Amino acid sequence: MYRIINQEGRAKRGELTTVHGVIQTPVFMNVGTAAAIKGAVSTEDLEQIGTQVELSNTYHLHVRPGDQIVKQMGGLHKFMSWNKPILTDSGGFQVFSLASMRKIKEEGVYFNSHIDGRKIFMGPEESMQIQSNLASTIAMAFDECPSSKADRAYVQNSADRTARWLERCKKEMVRLNSLEDTINKNQLLFGINQGAIFNDIRIEHAKRISDLNLDGYAIGGLAVGETHEEMYYVIEETIPYLPKDKPTYLMGVGTPANILEGVERGIDFFDCVYPSRNGRHGHLYTNYGKINLFNAKYELDERPIEPGCKCPACRRYSRAYIRHLLKAKEMLGMRLCVLHNLYFYNTMMTEIRDALDIGEFASYKKRKLAGMEQGSDVEK
Repeated sequence: MYRIINQEGRAKRGELTTVHGVIQTPVFMNVGTAAAIKGAVSTEDLEQIGTQVELSNTYHLHVRPGDQIVKQMGGLHKFMSWNKPILTDSGGFQVFSLASMRKIKEEGVYFNSHIDGRKIFMGPEESMQIQSNLASTIAMAFDECPSSKADRAYVQNSADRTARWLERCKKEMVRLNSLEDTINKNQLLFGINQGAIFNDIRIEHAKRISDLNLDGYAIGGLAVGETHEEMYYVIEETIPYLPKDKPTYLMGVGTPANILEGVERGIDFFDCVYPSRNGRHGHLYTNYGKINLFNAKYELDERPIEPGCKCPACRRYSRAYIRHLLKAKEMLGMRLCVLHNLYFYNTMMTEIRDALDIGEFASYKKRKLAGMEQGSDVEK
């Protein structure tokens, strides 16, 4: 059950009650593609840095270790030793990213495993079955994510097929949730809006999938080559045609600024690999912009990554030491940087929710963006 606690313009402060706990929104989901956050981040770490939702990938877990193995181990929560909500994406984005190895048909997609090259077929029913085996809290519908550069005819056909696939996903999930051996019989289903940067296709698709009365709705197919301005415009145009009493999820987005802009336009859920990927390369988020610890000016810097930050890295270690670890290719360096970035994102979401609670999101957003745009040269 989803309820809106407060609103400021289109920005929503809400909560989604699930079988694995209540999710306070807006929320950033920490991305653990193969049931782990890259950078040696443990379940205990996720708990300590304020993670509400962990996100894992249907395709990757199907390929390795295999969703049947995860089911035999009691589902993803037990497998990972994580007792809070988990969202699994459907494998649809991998269809986009494995473009050179795929063949899309009405029944589903044929493609080759990126691990060993073996042939794989995945359609709506197969995606739902895999996600049911994983027993995630929220399952995403199987979709196609067309390129932002695709022509109108292709995008229209793709969106229509995604809508037909969604109907099959819903029917299959109802069947799976009724089976005796299903681990999570309360698994939720989110549908995905597609249409690239053609707003009229997006709007018609949003109307069509809204009629299915799903547990939540995502806007997919963004942050795949279009400009930020195009992305924001698509969100603005599409959100009014998705159910107002259901959570909305902007898939694969993004930077702190993207998240602030998304919240303002009515988005509840976000996910992105940026904090972990950038952290592994020494690129760190602060309230004064990003810093790159590989820069020589940090070689003798005794300060934490961000003074005042209470993440595990900043509470104890200096920039100089973490820089040394990164240069020496010690795993601890990557781990500390990823922990800092995820803590920064999770803390920002708490700040956003607090601002929405008291009707001051607009002023918070303005201050936050102004601080980050100053750049690290003026850090305090």
